[in-house]
Amino acid sequence: MKTFRTMLKTELKLSLRGMDMFIFAICMPVVVIVLIGIIYGDKPAFEGANYTFLEQTFGAVSTIAICAGGVMGLPLVVSEYRNRKILKRFQVTPVSPILVLGVQVTIYFLYSLVSLVLLTIIAALFFDFRFNGSILLFIGTFLLVMASMFSIGMMVGGIAPNVKIASIIASVLYFPMLIFSGATLPYELMPKGLQNIADLLPLTQGIKLLKATSLGLTVDNIIFPLILMVAITFVCCTISIKYFKWE
Repeated sequence: MKTFRTMLKTELKLSLRGMDMFIFAICMPVVVIVLIGIIYGDKPAFEGANYTFLEQTFGAVSTIAICAGGVMGLPLVVSEYRNRKILKRFQVTPVSPILVLGVQVTIYFLYSLVSLVLLTIIAALFFDFRFNGSILLFIGTFLLVMASMFSIGMMVGGIAPNVKIASIIASVLYFPMLIFSGATLPYELMPKGLQNIADLLPLTQGIKLLKATSLGLTVDNIIFPLILMVAITFVCCTISIKYFKWE
């Protein structure tokens, strides 16, 4: 536990010094929610809706930090350490793959949590945001989405042989999910054909659950997204630990 705390403290300082995650995981979601609030204000999501457009998109925007940290930030940091032979030095110490990955997951968990708190405060103070659904169910779903996205980052970072390959894989995963899952471009505004493609992305299913829990809506098929995210978490975590490359 002492080793974990020491590594976490050091890695958190390095992450904050780099500023990349502060911009993409903290500032970017805040900018998006502010723009939505300014543009749409308290307008209903659609005619007759008892919730605003901002309330409808809140769950989606809250995943921007998760996507930035878990799918892009985490694998690039781990693969960079592999490239710089830092992991090779860890290999001859009591440090395990679980500890290396666990420290990074904790850092991006903190980023995501801070982002969610800031979004909630800003939306509530300036745009009259309110939860129409269950806060506990929303938090539970948020953690499940986080686990599935972070597990993908763990797998890429754990097995990618170098930074270049990790960057390519992370980009191929990150940008389609960021754009087409509903995290930035609202899912409801997409053409039907694009929605069908977006439904194949795991983050899309997670966002649907987040919207349902924050708005108090029912989900037509809740079993599929739950099974999908649990399966992704289990498979990716297993691969990342079992086939972790030290060098």
